[in-house]
Amino acid sequence: MKKLLVLSTALTAVAFSAGADVTVMSWGGDYTKSQVEAYHKPFTAATGTAVISVDSDNPAPAVKAMVEAGNVTIDVADVEYADAIRLCDDGMLEEIDPAVLPAAPDGTPATDDFLPGALTDCAVTTIVFSTIFAYDTTKFPEGPTTIADFFDLEKFPGKRAMRKGAKANMEMALMADGVPAAEVYAMLETPEGQDRAFAMLDKIKKDTIWWEAGAQPPQLLADGEVAMTTAYNGRIFAAAVGEGKPFGTVWDGQVYEYDLLVIPKGAPNPEGALEFIKFATSTQPLADQAKWISYGPARMSSGPLVGLYQDGKTEMAPFMPTAEANLTNALASSYEFWVDRDAELNERFNAWLVAN
Repeated sequence: MKKLLVLSTALTAVAFSAGADVTVMSWGGDYTKSQVEAYHKPFTAATGTAVISVDSDNPAPAVKAMVEAGNVTIDVADVEYADAIRLCDDGMLEEIDPAVLPAAPDGTPATDDFLPGALTDCAVTTIVFSTIFAYDTTKFPEGPTTIADFFDLEKFPGKRAMRKGAKANMEMALMADGVPAAEVYAMLETPEGQDRAFAMLDKIKKDTIWWEAGAQPPQLLADGEVAMTTAYNGRIFAAAVGEGKPFGTVWDGQVYEYDLLVIPKGAPNPEGALEFIKFATSTQPLADQAKWISYGPARMSSGPLVGLYQDGKTEMAPFMPTAEANLTNALASSYEFWVDRDAELNERFNAWLVAN
């Protein structure tokens, strides 16, 4: 059955005129590897079209710069939800009609098969990922268990690492300070809530290293430079399960969101880009990506097809952000909040970062 699903997906991609390469910009490391194995190689096998990978610490600013300069060198980019909405609103992305996306194997239209909100005017979601925090189990054998522990230098001494930016950090800071997940964004909309988040970040600022690329947190932990770090859950999974690193993951206070594929305006091969997106976001490839990294597929029909990790023995389901046990105190990132406040809060964050 699995081979038949792959074949039916592949055949939908053969209809376009193959030839020109498709260049895909993504986040690098184990995440890009999962895309190469699940999307790129099968797409090339089905169509004869080569897929070229380009890595970026964050593809969204690169897309913006290329479109504004009128020099777009990529066809597809993998971006976060708020960036997809903002870039689309600014006219920097091609629109994608959801009606052209392949149906589920049982015939369910794509519009009914994707998770809520996963299809937008200009983007198609591939995965659900999460910002969690991880720790070195050799330093803390009993382990931290709550998001508040990340901010507790007395109980859990040692350097921290966090992504260099306001997003997710401010939400986690408020949850660590006792704000229920359901009330976080209402609190962050107020000056008092923002002050409260920065006050929590102040507690660990002098002991924090700021990372910018997804590959950095597991490396910082492995090198012993930090005792705990925020990170993308799939990167920690790949290091812990794939490489045997002594890392523990704390799901309490996780902030989960979507990653999406988009086509920049002025892409060299927009036709090939659309066919690649149709292929990559069909049922089987989304399920196959979960063999390589612990991010949840965005289609409901992909869920039952998620099985074992590439090692052939590790069940992937418990490592997904959307596993029931991992959602006890979890927050869905609000794209509405960040579309409206990203520039303002990052400006404040950057000023705070350099202040004494």
